[in-house]
Amino acid sequence: MTATRLIAGRYRLTEKIGHGGMGQVWAGQDERLHRPVAVKLLRPEHLLPGGTGPGPGASTERRRHGDELRHRFLRECRVTAALDHPGLVTVFDAGEDEGELYLVMQRIPGVSLADLIAEDAPFPVERAVAVAAQLCAALAAVHAIPVVHRDLKPSNVMVRQDGRTVLLDLGIATALDTETTRLTLTGVPIGSPAYMAPEQALAATTDPRSDLYSLGCLLHEMLAGEEPFRAPTALGVLRRHVDEPPVPLRELRPEVPQPLERLVLDLLAKQPADRPADAQAVYGRLLPLLPPAEGAPQPRYAPLPDPVRPFRYPHQPQPSAVVVARPEPRPFLLPPVPLIAPAPPVPPAPPAAPSAPDLGAECARLSDLVDAGRHPEVLALAARLLPRAEAELGESAPLARTVRTIYARTLLHEGHPQQALPEYRRLAATAEGGPHGPEGLDHRYRAAICLDRLGHGAEALAEYRALLSAHTARLESGLDTDPERTYDLRERIGLHLAATGDPQNAWHWLLQLLLERERRDGPHHPAVRRLRQSLTTLHPHHPTR
Repeated sequence: MTATRLIAGRYRLTEKIGHGGMGQVWAGQDERLHRPVAVKLLRPEHLLPGGTGPGPGASTERRRHGDELRHRFLRECRVTAALDHPGLVTVFDAGEDEGELYLVMQRIPGVSLADLIAEDAPFPVERAVAVAAQLCAALAAVHAIPVVHRDLKPSNVMVRQDGRTVLLDLGIATALDTETTRLTLTGVPIGSPAYMAPEQALAATTDPRSDLYSLGCLLHEMLAGEEPFRAPTALGVLRRHVDEPPVPLRELRPEVPQPLERLVLDLLAKQPADRPADAQAVYGRLLPLLPPAEGAPQPRYAPLPDPVRPFRYPHQPQPSAVVVARPEPRPFLLPPVPLIAPAPPVPPAPPAAPSAPDLGAECARLSDLVDAGRHPEVLALAARLLPRAEAELGESAPLARTVRTIYARTLLHEGHPQQALPEYRRLAATAEGGPHGPEGLDHRYRAAICLDRLGHGAEALAEYRALLSAHTARLESGLDTDPERTYDLRERIGLHLAATGDPQNAWHWLLQLLLERERRDGPHHPAVRRLRQSLTTLHPHHPTR
């Protein structure tokens, strides 16, 4: 398939943005209405047991299964397209093109919940509750059809920039699993093992409470930073879902409120009858934990979307730049003729010399601007504060280094690696513990990213290798306990090997990393999916599973 394929004479595919066992998702453009869309493509014959698809040698039974899949897919798409809810993706079109079923949906801008979890888990309690509450509202609308989602997981949830949470892939699993065309004929139940209800893992009948179990898995992961059940293999994960009780959240994170811990345990009950009755009941138990609405105008959006925002600032307009109104010009008027002679003017007092704002107060204001995501103002204020902080306190003073760190990170975030590079090099040189201490290594890592983005590939690769050696030594000596930075460096080195004309070495390098990450983080971690995609790009026909 090429990126220029036109579906149904109307939807131009531009970029593959996802794939799985049931198909691929492409970014596309509706050439008739000139709007971005997401197009899901499915080949029914690949989902049926035995062979690649209907053809001259295909059995009558398999062709019948394929025809029924097509029929049910289109029927379910019509049902779900009738839903109108802000927490659900809008369905625009569906049909069949060149033997593939296609579903055209609204393309949701934002960040997937999977990426948010990878970036920022464990979440603050109110953020996890806000995500779950919004998903409850969407699930209540879905279950009223009635439809069971069957594949609720972080990668099927998008968080928009304004914090609104949107549930994706509605109705696909239901459309592809019926009493007569059960996908479990292949031995693989529909869904993702890390979030699958016990009754779903056993290929039994599912109902809306199966989705509530998956919601409990999401809540546990958002609050604890990991799924409730982990194992080296998918089969091992499913067995733990069926047989083992979850670890109570407060044993992993004591600050979780007791009612929230109790709710998660109820959602993860093995028997559907022991779970909350429906999504409305779950929302009712989340409601006391949601933040109240604020009267103050909402601040600017931060780099990562915040699902709490819709509850804090309901129906408030998007924040925009402050516009200072200019005064209206006054009409020219002759001054009135005085009836008596005016008193001589009093000479104005000399203006007082302006006093410089307190350095601590200005640094606090800088921190507030960072929290509000007002990056241009952060850059302007940090550039003014940095010389003053160094002059008053010295270049190595903690406050001066903090200002320089904010300045450097904002430069890099805003796409100015050329200006950020010398700042990071100065930070590494003045870091506590020197360039080989934890703070210095972090600044060197970001300097290497600057080199990478500036196109200095050889220099960046050399620094990535030096950093990998330093972090590996710290892990082996027990100074570090989290291998995440070494994983990131190894991935960057592998991608550099591929970019510099050594794809075979890059493939083996990244494959070893994939196997290690999959054992540690499971098959559905965003980094594992990303590595698998990189390996597929290097060798499209070489299996990575």
